[in-house]
Amino acid sequence: MDLNLAVLIDGDNIPSAYVKEMMEEIAKYGNPTIKRIYGDWTNPRLGKWKNVLLENAITPIQQYGYTQGKNATDSAMIIDAMDILYSGKVNGFCIVSSDSDFTRLATRLREAGMQVFGIGERKTPNPFIVACDKFIYIEILKSQAEESAGTGGEKSTTANRVDKITPKELKFISNTIDDLADDDGWAFLGDVGSLLQKKQPNFDARNYGFQKLTPLINSIPNFEIERREDSKGRNKLIYVKIKEKKKNRSTR
Repeated sequence: MDLNLAVLIDGDNIPSAYVKEMMEEIAKYGNPTIKRIYGDWTNPRLGKWKNVLLENAITPIQQYGYTQGKNATDSAMIIDAMDILYSGKVNGFCIVSSDSDFTRLATRLREAGMQVFGIGERKTPNPFIVACDKFIYIEILKSQAEESAGTGGEKSTTANRVDKITPKELKFISNTIDDLADDDGWAFLGDVGSLLQKKQPNFDARNYGFQKLTPLINSIPNFEIERREDSKGRNKLIYVKIKEKKKNRSTR
């Protein structure tokens, strides 16, 4: 069943340039039935949002900054989120912010049985990331947009970097395969992907320059992939296994 999602955007904390790509990404996970963005719209700094909101049917919510140094926008988003939760109109939320202040909100929504997706920049603190079911970096969407437009030259910048698999991440993937492997060491890749996401919500093949998990796993020499037909012979099921290390034989 398709999720009905409430999309709540922190206008004070998120750049306006890639909202179209964000909405396209959100549509992969559910139907965004409620789309709201919060900020002080009397502030000229938010002027760039105007056309973007019209193009994507996002409702702006006015929130004045009552006190200097206090973020009234966060409070308004949290209050609205709880009102929406109790309305029963959605079964999932997408919180678009890089602010750790939404960590408790994400946790509370998940406690209520909601699916929670987060979208933010790489600077997002880890507590907010792990409080979500899935977290997507805006920089991934930015890179995809630039590639589609044929301007991928910025891909090597810090903001758009393609990460390399570190030994720690390699062990993380290997342990997850081990968790699901049968007696012969094979694990269904779909289950592996789901468990990786549960363990680490910001795990995404696109962080490493791959659109899907299969080519990412296939690029790592430590793993081998096997394609099998399902019981009806219609679909190819992909399984993954950790390659056995070859023992060095000493010669006399």
